[in-house]
Amino acid sequence: MTDTEQQINQWFAAHMEHTAQAASTTAPAIESAVGAFVHTLLCDGKIITCANGNANILAQYFCTALLNRFEHDRPALPAINLGADATTYSAICRDNRFNDTFSRQVRAIGKADDLLFIIVDDGHKANLIQAIQAAHDREMRVVVLSAKEKSDITSLLHPEDHEIALDNLSATAATPLLLVIINALCGLIDSTLFGG
Repeated sequence: MTDTEQQINQWFAAHMEHTAQAASTTAPAIESAVGAFVHTLLCDGKIITCANGNANILAQYFCTALLNRFEHDRPALPAINLGADATTYSAICRDNRFNDTFSRQVRAIGKADDLLFIIVDDGHKANLIQAIQAAHDREMRVVVLSAKEKSDITSLLHPEDHEIALDNLSATAATPLLLVIINALCGLIDSTLFGG
């Protein structure tokens, strides 16, 4: 076996170990979060997502799966990714308000029956914290999907909020698991709302 093949095998072995650990610890939190998403959608609310950096790809994937379809055709579900509007995002940053990039948008479009879904892969950023505070000001529920446990974000959550946290993984190790969890969320939302 070459050194490169050994590195590849180590990568897959680490991924399988992280996957097994996540499978054994996150199921109850995923189930609770699905209940919050479904409640929001049944109350004619929308899901607002935000994430920084590479996690924004996951936020957009989630919104696309709701707005279009996941595995089967069904009615569109309302979801907005605040990080998808590069013009608005850059305008807020230009005015030296990076910490307001998401909270300003949440205050503008969020309402009491909506839900804020935050994805965190590489630490805990001030703009995400302010988005949670803005969501609470608008009486919105919050769901956090995080690569880290027991963070400064966790301390902001209210009893009606939900957190799905991995076991303090690096962003690189966490990303594939976050995607698996998002797929589980999308599949369970669909099956709860539409059967099958």
